Amino acid sequence: MTSKLDSLDQWVNDVAAMTRPAKIHWCDGSDTEYRALVQQMLQSGDLIELNQQTHPGCYLHRSSPSDVARVEHLTFVCTKDEADAGPNNHWMAPAEAHAKMDALFDGCMEGRTMYVIPYCMGPIDSPLSRCGVEITDSPYVVANMRTMTRMGAPALARIEREGRFVKGLHSTGELDPERRFIIHFPEELSIKSYGSGYGGNALLGKKCHALRIASHQARSEGWLAEHMLIVGIENPQGETHYVAAAFPSACGKTNLAMLIPPEGYRKEGWRVWTVGDDICWMRPGADGRLYAINPEAGFFGVAPGTSTLSNPNALQTISRDTIFTNVAVTADNQPWWEGLPGTPVTDWQGRPYDPANGPAAHPNSRFTVSAKQCPTWSPKAEDAQGVPISAIMFGGRRPSLLPLVMEARDWTHGVLMGAAMGSETTAAATGAVGVLRRDSMAMKPFCGYHYGDYFAHWLSLDKPGAKLPKVFHVNWFRKGKDGKFLWPGFGENLRVLEWMIARVEGKAGGVETPIGTLPAHGELKLEGLELPRETLAELLTVDHAGWQTELHAIGEYLDSFGTRLPANLRQEQQRVAQALETPRKAAAHA
Repeated sequence: MTSKLDSLDQWVNDVAAMTRPAKIHWCDGSDTEYRALVQQMLQSGDLIELNQQTHPGCYLHRSSPSDVARVEHLTFVCTKDEADAGPNNHWMAPAEAHAKMDALFDGCMEGRTMYVIPYCMGPIDSPLSRCGVEITDSPYVVANMRTMTRMGAPALARIEREGRFVKGLHSTGELDPERRFIIHFPEELSIKSYGSGYGGNALLGKKCHALRIASHQARSEGWLAEHMLIVGIENPQGETHYVAAAFPSACGKTNLAMLIPPEGYRKEGWRVWTVGDDICWMRPGADGRLYAINPEAGFFGVAPGTSTLSNPNALQTISRDTIFTNVAVTADNQPWWEGLPGTPVTDWQGRPYDPANGPAAHPNSRFTVSAKQCPTWSPKAEDAQGVPISAIMFGGRRPSLLPLVMEARDWTHGVLMGAAMGSETTAAATGAVGVLRRDSMAMKPFCGYHYGDYFAHWLSLDKPGAKLPKVFHVNWFRKGKDGKFLWPGFGENLRVLEWMIARVEGKAGGVETPIGTLPAHGELKLEGLELPRETLAELLTVDHAGWQTELHAIGEYLDSFGTRLPANLRQEQQRVAQALETPRKAAAHA
């Protein structure tokens, strides 16, 4: 009698024959297994024990200095037809890619253990979840995948029931930047990654599976796999609205997902619930609404910028049972990064700290921790059916032009808002920092197929019977003439979320402008916030001339997707551009 695991066994045997490991270990996800892995890595030097009095169960990993971020120029999407990968991806022919990768994998695990990691992205019993298996020679990857996914025996049991899974093959190889590739085969539901031990390059359940492969799956199956946080906002009446929000990396997703309400809001009874901080899978429910799960079980967060000011919930979350990567260390062996109290003595590379060498902690240093440790973690994160989404937010780092908040007039306008998103680049990806680039839906590095087809898929959700979320765009990062942020951000962002929810509930009128609906005078609650009236006015200013230039730039960007760009998205861009022209023409005739 054949088992649905026969194909998995055959694949594992084939990989073993190619990579020739010293031994094979099937991961069960148990506490015993995790403790053994930690001990092994402490002995090998892959992990360093941190202060167990202040940070029990916490360890430090230092990656190679040349292996500290995503490598988008070495990340490929390999479809049979190059056009299907789109201009938003690097493409390689599948046969060529397999040959290139298999040559690298040949004998690469000699003397090493080959770990087989069955995992589930999402609650183990959710119909929205999807399973995968990662084969790796890195115990660091195993330890992180245990935190980030539902890993081990329950996932293997689901794979046996369903008979399908995403195949991910990874080896750290020699950690040579010249021999490093992260290759995706969406049509085969498989991933091959070689030469990196860093986060998303090596934890294949994360960006590789949960976004690049899943976005391809989602398109064919009628759902969305998105680079979004999921947060629940509970009002004093006990009603909770769930919001999904897309921001590029290091733009405050984790801070928003774990938001602490301002004191006045806390006294009134407002609460915030964290469902996810990075990835959101959404599917239309029987009632026409979108329901979302967080496919991850943990946080792989950026450490710098996490402080008592910005995110005390995150600090509390990572005070125990956390793996830190590329942070600095204090004299008493506590993890440290810029923004924390104390003084580093050792930098992220293990050298005595010297400011001349740059920041003590790498700007993209990370923490890996179970989501359940978060003080605001929502038990609804384990709901098999997911949580209903009331609003979708887009945003990025824009020092000018983009107002604090605006609402799309309908779903098509909302898709244009998401498609037009731009942000200043950060340290989460290799390359220059502070350069404006378009990053549609914050998915530029993660969409597993042609962006034009992706926009069409978003638009296709607007069908009879659909009760789609309202769509908003926010900008926490607008600056004044003095170069300082105009909006205080962090917990104060709840004031903007409250207005959004009032719009969802039909309780706020707003002001219609050519670019969307903005808060009307008095609709943003500012009690307890020292914000000058002129500052608020600047945050909500619509610069028609500036927006005309922006709409022209958006048009040029949309042109880059050629004939696959949906016609109604182009029409929407032209509609907004014409709406911006009308007031100027009226003024000219006055």
